[in-house]
Amino acid sequence: MSRKHKERPEPESLGLPSGGIDTHAHLDAEPYEMGLAAVLDRARASGLSRIGNVFLGPDAYLEHRALFADRPEVFFLLAEHPNDTAGFDDARAQRLFDCLRSDPRIRAVGETGLDFYWKDVPPEEQERAFRRHLELARQTGLPPVIHCRDAEERTLAVLDDMGFRDRPLLWHCFGGDDDLAREILSRGWHVSVPGTVTYARNEAARVAVAGIPADRLVLETDCPYLTPEPWRGKQNHPALVGFTAVAVAGLRGVPVEELWALCADNARRFFGL
Repeated sequence: MSRKHKERPEPESLGLPSGGIDTHAHLDAEPYEMGLAAVLDRARASGLSRIGNVFLGPDAYLEHRALFADRPEVFFLLAEHPNDTAGFDDARAQRLFDCLRSDPRIRAVGETGLDFYWKDVPPEEQERAFRRHLELARQTGLPPVIHCRDAEERTLAVLDDMGFRDRPLLWHCFGGDDDLAREILSRGWHVSVPGTVTYARNEAARVAVAGIPADRLVLETDCPYLTPEPWRGKQNHPALVGFTAVAVAGLRGVPVEELWALCADNARRFFGL
């Protein structure tokens, strides 16, 4: 028996107004099927005015920043991912610091945090690097953007110990429940919602996202990963964040255009765009 055809409307068909922001994309991570220029053009045609590209380490930043030399709509985030922090030392911290302070397009230290799902780097090494990243965030005045997977309790403990309560901070790729949302929000932080909120089985996250205060909410793709419905199974790209906006607006009972503008305004304030 053949599988039922899945209707996949194009993101341009959503008719979202210009001004939207995808706060977290990996545009330099791997080749995009349609090519980077087309990815960025489609993003603009689908209502996006800014995209945050996340460079995973100074090497990636120095090698790939030229890709965006003539694309001023792309701003930058830079850090070493927790799964890449084995052997993180003073020299690597200094190199990261030098990059962070050298380029006004870099608007955040991220993504940084803890990932206990993968076993590539021992937890204690990840934590040492995480603490150094948070020190760099303080030294540069840039907000941290947090990656946390299967390490919520320890991540919160480190952030509290390092004094980040009530400081600007964005919890990237939120997929938790009401309890985690309360922990994040009680500390004054922002929450970034990815395409996984469109998945029916993520009911706990959907309930939590519905209750996040309007002034703490932003949207992301984390592309080329975590493609939202109805494009799940295909390569993700920034234009598809519109489908995440539609889902979040539905959960919150507001028009999607209102949610779109609200999240973009929050992102502009958070990143100083």
